[in-house]
Amino acid sequence: MSKTIDKTYSTKELLGRFLPYLMKYKKILFLDLFCASLTTLCDIVLPRIMSQLTNTAMYEPLSLTATLVGKMALLYVVLRLVDAAAYFFMCSQGHIMGVYIETDMRSDAFDKLEQLSDSYYANTKIGQVMGRITSDLFDVTEFAHHCPEEFFIAGIKILVSFVILCSASIPLTILIFACVPFMIYGSIKLNHKFRAATKEQRVQIGELNAQVEDSLLGEKVVKAFTAEETELKKFADGNVKLKSIKKKRYYAMANLNMCIRLFDGLMYSVTIIAGGLFLVYGKINAGDLVMYMLYVSTLIATIRRLVEFAEQFSQGITGIERFFEIMDTPVDIVDAPDAKQLHVTGGEVAFDHVTFEYPDDGNRVLHDLCLTIHPGENLALVGESGGGKTTLASLIPRFYDVTSGAVKVDGQDIKSVTMKSLRSAIGIVQQDVYLFSGTVAENIEYGKPGATREEIIRAAKLAGADSFIRELKGGYDAYVGERGVKLSGGQKQRISIARVFLENPKILLLDEATSALDNESEILIEKSLADLSVGRTTLTIAHRLTTIKNADRIIVLGKNGIAEEGNHEQLLAKKGIYYRLWNGIPANETI
Repeated sequence: MSKTIDKTYSTKELLGRFLPYLMKYKKILFLDLFCASLTTLCDIVLPRIMSQLTNTAMYEPLSLTATLVGKMALLYVVLRLVDAAAYFFMCSQGHIMGVYIETDMRSDAFDKLEQLSDSYYANTKIGQVMGRITSDLFDVTEFAHHCPEEFFIAGIKILVSFVILCSASIPLTILIFACVPFMIYGSIKLNHKFRAATKEQRVQIGELNAQVEDSLLGEKVVKAFTAEETELKKFADGNVKLKSIKKKRYYAMANLNMCIRLFDGLMYSVTIIAGGLFLVYGKINAGDLVMYMLYVSTLIATIRRLVEFAEQFSQGITGIERFFEIMDTPVDIVDAPDAKQLHVTGGEVAFDHVTFEYPDDGNRVLHDLCLTIHPGENLALVGESGGGKTTLASLIPRFYDVTSGAVKVDGQDIKSVTMKSLRSAIGIVQQDVYLFSGTVAENIEYGKPGATREEIIRAAKLAGADSFIRELKGGYDAYVGERGVKLSGGQKQRISIARVFLENPKILLLDEATSALDNESEILIEKSLADLSVGRTTLTIAHRLTTIKNADRIIVLGKNGIAEEGNHEQLLAKKGIYYRLWNGIPANETI
């Protein structure tokens, strides 16, 4: 069963798998880190300048001249200009690098989603998927840019601070840095809780998005059943749950920040007490103590910045984690390593001892089914709901794979051929037509990308759609709306048939293509389908038996497989299941 995996990834594992995306843009990355090192110069040099001026003023006052002050000031101004230029590069190109990485990851995620089978989407809410490839990856942009920068800058500042502070007083430096491991340990422990709360928030946002999408797409049903209050309650419950999760997340963030502030105070207290005593006993001079305090401030600010970055880090690493959950979702249906192109000659479809049960619940639908649809034959499937008609049709294009047995097209096991060549040979017309947001022409062209306008118009004429299309405002360039909302059911169905005409497949699957239409539309579409079926191997699934009475052969599926077989007249003469269905006789009544 294809379902987004729910496993725990370590931060090390996630960073390791994210690294190839980052290193693809290593030139920008290294330039960005070089600029980051330049921006640290001001912070590193300023305490030294202040120490120099203080010591000179106290111990060599005659050396403190306007020239010396001017040189120090000029040095700092130059460093500030360098800092500004470097920071501009970091803010622009650094963020753009993050956008590149986000784009690559989103493309990979969408590519993976296109490969996943129907069982994945049967068990996954689209709102959750949308959250994973949009908002989650937005945070990756900031993460990809800031994560290397922040740790690189912090590493430089901590290392340089340690070396310079040791030059002033090794004992005092050891006392200060002895506090750092405790600060890091506490931060890591609290950050784990913060990250868990962040992920929980993301999941709930996805749930809320899914609920909103479901409610808005079904708004006509909501209004028809005056169920607005029900939907409002469902939304309110989800919204309150999100509020509770966000509160928990902010408590975790507050605990993290409180921990850092306490350690800030500890480090400043150690500096004041120990530094003051060292000054009293002549272990350090006044200028060095000023420098010391400034470097400690820099050190604390660096660690605090890392902790503040923890929120962004947590969001980014959560986005990466949810991305890899998609990427690690197993693909149920794939091409065999040695898959070949399907060569269709007559278009024969054979079910060879086929057994099928749904992978998610183990529900067996078909058992040891043997059936051959001959080239050019129009075969109809009828039977009670849940008998496996649509499932049987779904096995031909490999929307699902058989549990055992084989489905063959012109003698070729469909598992041994590429899915692209297999599905290109099959045209599908379903009851629930899906039109993409765009124009009429674009929706028809979906059957043959790159088709000319003349080919599109010809397909529409064959489907009996040309006349109504020309009456639309804009004609073939008319906008159909989201899911084709601006068109009637019959119009959408004829456009879907035109799409199949344009595809020109050898095998045709008609899954209750007229059951949701009015009588007039049904008559028009039945003619279009009849024209479409000419010369093609056709499998028709229908509830309205009047639509398939002219089929070459009718198969009645029962709980134990094929219950009856024959044409319309033959099946009526048997006075069995088909006879009951045709005449609307309940199963418990005697014929």
